[in-house]
Amino acid sequence: MASIDTGGEEAVKGKPKKLNLRVDFTPMVDMNMLLITFFMFCTTLSKPEIMDIAMPTDQEVEETEKPKVKESRAITLLLGEENKVYYYVGKLEEDAYKDYNTIKETTYSTIESNEGLRDILLERNADAVKQMRELKIERKEKGDRMSDEEYKERSKTIKGDIDALTVVIKPTKDASYKNLVDALDEMDICSVGKYAIVDISDGDIWLLENYRTKGAYGVANSAPAKK
Repeated sequence: MASIDTGGEEAVKGKPKKLNLRVDFTPMVDMNMLLITFFMFCTTLSKPEIMDIAMPTDQEVEETEKPKVKESRAITLLLGEENKVYYYVGKLEEDAYKDYNTIKETTYSTIESNEGLRDILLERNADAVKQMRELKIERKEKGDRMSDEEYKERSKTIKGDIDALTVVIKPTKDASYKNLVDALDEMDICSVGKYAIVDISDGDIWLLENYRTKGAYGVANSAPAKK
């Protein structure tokens, strides 16, 4: 039994007698054991969230197996230096290389920029975001009547619709690992279900250099051949 004895002194004339106090810590031991058991139980129930990431493959994909994506609903993110994000919409044509403003610049923060990455994704994926918000409300109202399988299947249908946003993420050599993680977080926050991490191409590097030099790079260097 855990306890603390504060001791006692004999009474001295003219001084109050000091009482012998005994503090029992046994209830504290029981409470600590209950807390440890509680935290162990909660930790067991907490399952890590897994995010599916589509990576490029070296194998040729059959035309019928390729996902249906509208070029107008696609956006390419170039993760650059100093937490900068460069992006362009759709598929680039040859004329796009003549204008250094073909790509735009933004950041991960919605505070430093009037139009941060999240604002851009939410705006371009507004329909899917709205449908996912309504689905989450419906799931909350139904509770156990909506299974996890049903919720996941309906979420997959919403995010995989042909009109839903498709994002191609291309990290540059100047981007950090945190930049990639932040970009993936935005995919989940903005209800983007179709996205992939792809190696940056020579054309993208050329566009970045031309943008950074305000077109001077394009004057001295010809645009890469379109593949």
